[in-house]
Amino acid sequence: MNKNTKINILLLAVVAALAVLPLALGLGDHKEEPFTGADGEAETAITEIEPDYEPWFSPLYEPPSGEIESALFSLQAALGAGVLAYYFGLRRGRKQGEQRALEREADKVPSAGAGKSPAEQD
Repeated sequence: MNKNTKINILLLAVVAALAVLPLALGLGDHKEEPFTGADGEAETAITEIEPDYEPWFSPLYEPPSGEIESALFSLQAALGAGVLAYYFGLRRGRKQGEQRALEREADKVPSAGAGKSPAEQD
């Protein structure tokens, strides 16, 4: 295995550990909804500190259920990943095209002695 493969396997193991360890260690067992987002946690903390708090803004669209909210979030993440993948793929393709063009140009350039008769090369 080369160095990049080892690094990729290590990174995948770290990501898997980050996903599994909180569940295996029961880190959310003391909560009603153990793994809600940071928005919910912040709202709970603010209302505990200041019960009369009024938000400055309200959402433009309030999904009717948590499932729809999760679906919209997933759609947003998928669209963002698609845009990033397209951008990096486009960059890589352009770089490969430039390399191929340079190789073709190098193949077209005659060598120093090409095109001369043997008597002229001396």
